[in-house]
Formats: sequence, structure tokens, C-alpha cells
Amino acid sequence: MTRLIDSHDVAFFDLDGVIYLGPIAVPGAVEGIRGVTASGARVMYVTNNAARSARVVAEHLDSLGFAAGPDDLITSAQVAAGVLAETLTPGSLILVAGTQNLVELLTEAGFRTTDTADDSPGAVVQGYSPHIPWGLLDEAGIAVQRGATWYATNDDATRPTDRGLVAGLGAQLAVVGMTVRPRKPIVFGKPHAPMLDFAISHTGAERPIFVGDRIDTDIMGANRAGITSMLVFTGAHGKHDLLAAGPGDRPTYIGADVRALLEPPRTATHEGHSWRCGAARAHLHDGRIGLDAALDTQTDQLDALWALANLSWATDADPGDSLARLDLLH
Repeated sequence: MTRLIDSHDVAFFDLDGVIYLGPIAVPGAVEGIRGVTASGARVMYVTNNAARSARVVAEHLDSLGFAAGPDDLITSAQVAAGVLAETLTPGSLILVAGTQNLVELLTEAGFRTTDTADDSPGAVVQGYSPHIPWGLLDEAGIAVQRGATWYATNDDATRPTDRGLVAGLGAQLAVVGMTVRPRKPIVFGKPHAPMLDFAISHTGAERPIFVGDRIDTDIMGANRAGITSMLVFTGAHGKHDLLAAGPGDRPTYIGADVRALLEPPRTATHEGHSWRCGAARAHLHDGRIGLDAALDTQTDQLDALWALANLSWATDADPGDSLARLDLLH
């Protein structure tokens, strides 16, 4: 049996919604990561969340049963500090609207930091903070209005947690953005190029695969970097998001969770006016998509979804009530 992971030397994983949901591990994630490690592929966690240091995140992973150290992590805050160290004048003053982790990384990169626009910073860097003071967002907006260059570690609109979706850095960027329209920040995290370019360079990956739960960050980022991707259904995005994905935003593979890397890759084949995946067949009928499939298990429904998605993308046909039948998938 040829498993999906057998074709790859490095597996990049998003964290929130793929590996953990806040304080708990995603079901099957520990088992899946152990299997990937046993295959000989390198595991690297790549997260847009800039709130915590790599050391703290590694300790969190370790407490959940993942054997991880700081060298197994790449955060958007690290990428931001590294890129800015190459582009800004050493000693430049930066207003930081984020956590202490981002402040410390920028300080270590040779910058001075402030929390007030009245110090005339040359740049503003925003990073996700669950406890951001509203006044600090005001200061960031005022600094950008006065001419500071605006940067962001990432622009995720939401974050999946064990309790549900919560607002991400994108919401905090929107607050500042209201005061500086039409300006947009320069973004380092997925799906923007610096993040995965850094990850590939850092690991020396030749045949990487990226596993994520979001199409607009993980899958788009992988596609822009020209690497294989897999969308898992344990976090933010689900079946409706998959079908709505545009031509440049679609995953190479889908899987229930990271354990899908330890299985043969799920593939769909074109058969006339239909697409088949496993025992599932999606076909056109009066301009709408029908499904011939057993839908008793999640595996059955994932096969059906992959056949349905490929037919929908190829024909732009209406999925009708087919998606509603996939009730084991969110």
C-alpha cells in the first residue's frame, strides 16, 4: 500500500484546527503525527498565530502528547522579524500592536519598539493578541495615518477553538483599517509568500506537503508556493467552503484528519458526465448534481464529497441537495 506521506519528505502542519483546538488535541492528531514521523518524513508546524513564542507552543504540544521542540515550529512572528531584519534599517523604531512575544522577537532582531504614535515610529507591526488593548489599536491607526509603514504577521479572519470560532488578527486589522482606508498592511503569514518560502528554505524540503483546515490561508498558501496540499475537516472550513473554492484555491487532496497522510491518497476520476471516487459517483442530471453512493461512514462521505467537488468544479453545476446528504461532514 502506497500511503500519501510516502511521496513527501517534509509535512508542514497548521496548528489551530489541525493539531489542536485550544487546550485539547484534535482527535487522531497525535496518532497521525507519530505515523508521519515513523515514515521518515520531517514534521514541521507552521502557524499564523503570532501570540506565543515557539518555545511556549512547543511546550503546549508536548503536554498534549506531541514530541515537539522550538526547532519544529515556524510562527508568523518569527517570519515577520526575520524579513524586517533584512528590509528595515537596524535600530528602527516600530510600534508593536501584539503580544510580548512579538515585541521580544523584534527587539532581538535589532529594532526599538514603542506603544505610542507620538514617538514617531517608522513602522507598525500587528500580531494577534487575545487581550489587545483598544487604545493600542488607536495608536497603530494614528501612526499609520502619520506615515508609518503598516505590517501584519497574518490576516486570518477567525481562529477555531474548542468552544467554536473566535475572531482572529484579521478583525484587529479591520479596526485599524477603518481609520486608514484604502491602505492595506504588508502581510507575512499564509497565504502570503514569506511564510512558506521561509518554511521550505528552513527545512530544505524537496517534496513537501502542507496540511491545513483553511482554504484562504493554508491551501492558498500552498498553491502559491507550488506545493502539494491537503484540506482536513477538523477546523474552520468544511464542505461548502471546498465547493466554493476557486481554481487557484483548491486542495490537492482532502482527508478527515492528519491520519489521512497514512492512507492511500484519495483520488477522483472523470467518467463521461460523472466523476468517481472510491465507490461514490457524482453525475449530472438536468443540470444538477446527483450522488450514487453509500453514505454510512465518514470515509464514504469524503469519497462522495471529492467526486462531487470535482464534478462541480468541472461543470459549475448546482450541487442541489447532495451536500446536505453529507451529514457527517461540517
